[in-house]
Amino acid sequence: MLHIYDTLSRTKVPFKPVEAGRVRMYVCGMTVYDYCHLGHARMLVGFDIVQRWLRASGLEVDYVRNITDIDDKIIRRAVQTGRRIGEVTAFFIDAMHADERALGVQPPDHEPRATAHIGDMLDIIGRLEEKGLAYRAEDGDVNYSVRNFPDYGKLSGRSLDDLRAGERVAVAAGKRDPLDFVLWKAAKAEEPEDTKWPSPYGFGRPGWHIECSAMSKSLLGLPLDIHGGGPDLKFPHHENEIAQTEGAYGGVLANVWMHCGPLMVDADKMSKSLNNFRTIRQTIAQGEPDDAKADYVSNPREAEMLRFFIARNHYRSPQNYTPDNLIDAQNALDRLYQALANVAPDEQGLDWDEPQAQAFKAAMDDDFNTSGAMAALFQLAAEANRTGSARTAGQLKALAGILGLLQQDPQAYLRAPTRYKPGGAAPSASLDDASIEAMIESRAAAKRARDFAEADRIRAALREAGIELEDKPGGTTNWRRL
Repeated sequence: MLHIYDTLSRTKVPFKPVEAGRVRMYVCGMTVYDYCHLGHARMLVGFDIVQRWLRASGLEVDYVRNITDIDDKIIRRAVQTGRRIGEVTAFFIDAMHADERALGVQPPDHEPRATAHIGDMLDIIGRLEEKGLAYRAEDGDVNYSVRNFPDYGKLSGRSLDDLRAGERVAVAAGKRDPLDFVLWKAAKAEEPEDTKWPSPYGFGRPGWHIECSAMSKSLLGLPLDIHGGGPDLKFPHHENEIAQTEGAYGGVLANVWMHCGPLMVDADKMSKSLNNFRTIRQTIAQGEPDDAKADYVSNPREAEMLRFFIARNHYRSPQNYTPDNLIDAQNALDRLYQALANVAPDEQGLDWDEPQAQAFKAAMDDDFNTSGAMAALFQLAAEANRTGSARTAGQLKALAGILGLLQQDPQAYLRAPTRYKPGGAAPSASLDDASIEAMIESRAAAKRARDFAEADRIRAALREAGIELEDKPGGTTNWRRL
């Protein structure tokens, strides 16, 4: 039985959907004002694997991942660039989708945009006001009264007094309490007109937190089976979602709360605020991506390497980013593909009774333990290399496919250049396929003429250029870029 670590109860719990056989999962998505970085990639890939395993387990999944398309950061970007809000968000939504395609992230079943749910947000705010949980401030904003919600702090595990002592929330003039947060922001004269919506409280726009409460309730109903997001959303975003939704409707917002771990750069979390981030497109694009264009061409070998790099760690664990760690991930993924290149997999489908498939399933049912599932893949690769069993290679490919890995043609994958190897940029990229094939033919001709010195020289030159040949009694049968 699947067990998931629930952030709220701080324990692994057996997963039992509200409706048997169906999972309603909501994950907080991107605020689309800039390109996605590798920390975002971890969230995108992590929850993609979660929904893949739920489906592989025979469950029907209704997966919602929202887009925040109205926010202070988006407004600043629009003002700085002289573009309308919709132009800014459309560009970065397209850029995010390009990243997802490159990483093999399957689209969610629903991808709501906050601006399409303003009415749902105003409905919740009205309910909160009726229950004494929201008030109109002198500055025109509508705020949530945190001290009127007794359970506030239960997700983060902090009391109201602890939170206030930590001075985690900036004090605004219209707030009754420093911890109160905005539900509806009154429009300001200097703000663009396309950031203002009519409401019972005057023209304005929603606060960030109310957006997810409205979209999750509207599309999935209550309670959610799973609510997920990045590590920095636990407080205050998810804490505030609980206060809003449970305050308005009673009951619980979600039965299971999931948070992926941070992507670290040394001792700090990768983030735009610390300016220590690297974008997805910078990491996996063929050449330098044109930042004037949302789309780009990815290097398929490097893109799958990045997915593998993320998947090899348990989703809740902190993960450290260094160039050397990407190189290590590239080398490890190459070994799995080499096994499939050595032994062509059969296509008979998964045999769940096979020992490594059982180990894979046990790992994934233990809070989506992808690091344990990866161990089963490497055991199968070793067995395929040792025995030459097409059935074993087929098991390897099929199980890896659940994680979104090993679905490329092995020969095409291994012949693609990669920057992620010791020494930096791969010298093999300087030789195109036609040049390599010509050198291999020249080597074969030298061997036929018994000029073994020339044959050895060509092999050494190819090796120096990062090309490894696979020789068998009949000659060179394959080659790959190291």
